[in-house]
Amino acid sequence: MASKIEDYALIGDMEAAALVDRNGSIDWLCWPDFSSNACFAALLGSPENGNWTIAPLEGEWSSSRRYREHTLILETTFNHSCGAVRLIDFMPPRGHHSDVVRIIEGVRGSVPMRMELALRFEFGRVVPWVTSIPDGIRAVAGPNLAMLHASVPVLGEGFKTVADFTVRKGERVWFTLTYGNSWEDDPGQINWESAFDDTVRIWRNWTRHLKYEGKYRTAVERSLITLKALTFRPTGGIVAAPTTSLPEKIGSVRNWDYRYCWLRDSTFTLLALMNGGFYQEAEAWNNWLFRALAGSPDQAQIMYGLRGEQLLTESEIPWLAGYENSRPVRVGNAASEQMQLDIYGEVLDSFFHAAHRMRRHDQNNFRVVILLLKRLEVIWQEPDEGIWETRGGPQQFTYSKMMAWVAFDRAVMLAEQFGYDAPIETWKTIRDAIHAEICNHAFHHGKNSFTQAYGSEELDAALLLMPAVGFLPGHDPRVKGTVTAIERELMPHGFVLRYDTAKVEDGLPPGEGVFLACSFWMVSALKAIGRKRDAKKLFEKLLALCNDVGLLSEEFDFEHNRMVGNFPQAFSHIALVNAAFDLESDGVKIRKRAHRNAHHKTAKRSNSRTSQSSDSLK
Repeated sequence: MASKIEDYALIGDMEAAALVDRNGSIDWLCWPDFSSNACFAALLGSPENGNWTIAPLEGEWSSSRRYREHTLILETTFNHSCGAVRLIDFMPPRGHHSDVVRIIEGVRGSVPMRMELALRFEFGRVVPWVTSIPDGIRAVAGPNLAMLHASVPVLGEGFKTVADFTVRKGERVWFTLTYGNSWEDDPGQINWESAFDDTVRIWRNWTRHLKYEGKYRTAVERSLITLKALTFRPTGGIVAAPTTSLPEKIGSVRNWDYRYCWLRDSTFTLLALMNGGFYQEAEAWNNWLFRALAGSPDQAQIMYGLRGEQLLTESEIPWLAGYENSRPVRVGNAASEQMQLDIYGEVLDSFFHAAHRMRRHDQNNFRVVILLLKRLEVIWQEPDEGIWETRGGPQQFTYSKMMAWVAFDRAVMLAEQFGYDAPIETWKTIRDAIHAEICNHAFHHGKNSFTQAYGSEELDAALLLMPAVGFLPGHDPRVKGTVTAIERELMPHGFVLRYDTAKVEDGLPPGEGVFLACSFWMVSALKAIGRKRDAKKLFEKLLALCNDVGLLSEEFDFEHNRMVGNFPQAFSHIALVNAAFDLESDGVKIRKRAHRNAHHKTAKRSNSRTSQSSDSLK
């Protein structure tokens, strides 16, 4: 059985990533990139589906681990009755090929160790053809090739490659595993020492640019390192997570493939990177966004592949038992075919912040905005599947309408500020109509709260973002009422559910953990309504949910006191970064900061419009 989700740590080369557990087992790796088929799939099955373990051979031992400071290099220390050894795992930022490097250092005494490598390509299904080379093995299966080089002898044993060796204080044993295409020349062996030095230098040169010096710097830096590790360097796309089918509830069917790039995350991601001072990555993400959206606006999707691919057909892998028997294991994501109106607001908000904080704006780029808004003019009144990609049928989701408002609001400001030729008056009319409609149809007077959908009595944590996107200010009584209602109905154990799956018909069996990104949104919402002390308290409670190396999954299951959902989750770490910056800002909401600074007159009109809407409901 795989380890608990929180018992894993991440290593990666910004094109692929692996998960390593506390016992020195790599149980997940998709090669050659994040969305490729896995060659180690024990995470979703058993060791027979592929893993790579290095641990003490026998006797009693315990382990502790950390990341080397300011890097993504993992160090696991095994304390054994005979001594102690340190396992160092990393994936050097790749040249032509991708590598996993594993180094075992003797710390004290003399510890007998064992290495077991079980390569299983095609998500644990295919056993490769293995042949010996002077210092390791060569494994081939179809298009896949892997070369293992080792400083100790290895041998075959029961469809695995194994090595038994002893490490004494001051000694080092190393292994390198390199991926290649089977039809090309074998990849050359890398120098593990120079690869280590280069990897340390690259990560530390990157992290030194972090602009945050506040109380939570360690957590912010680790989150941004994780976000960088989930970036597909060739294109700038950022995957939601490096895993598929880790369940939102153990044993459930809420198991999805997150190895793709969501437009939903675009503004959150952009702000996290820019707030941290990483403008090069923010620019690369923005460029990916432009390329992904190229084409007919009526074909815009909610998510794309690493390179902007549109076809993400969902299928099931029957030979994998699923994480702790949580079936099915899914590859691809059918939600890519859904209509979600909120993506238009996310994209326009991204363009807005890119224009003001990266000076990324010109008339040609704005033509994309005009085409998207023409499409939104036609469809904004239609029901959609909403931000949470429910499979219970379209509804008039409040958050979707709010983000449609954001789209027209940001488009108006962009056109006015930069003098672009655009149908500004039409956009203003639609923007104001959406605002009035939401205030009239989505506010439940009995609950004193906005609700998930028009006419519904159910709440939705996404509405915590109302003040953040500028739809209503934090001091508006309806915003305060919404925050209070969500605290009352969606915060079991003091953290936030997306919505109540037992009450909302979403096409799936009920039950999931608290949603960590939503809980960080609550931090910002509490700050926005003037409850900074409560916001800080919640933020620090959330930090306590990080695992021992600072990583977060998508959700947390308090019934069983464990992480659930895909891991590590970019959305959770992005929300952590933005909440940290928001807590230490001077009362200006992160997503409105550029808005207000860039065009205070428009912001004042927006606040005036908000006040008029408030009066109309008294």
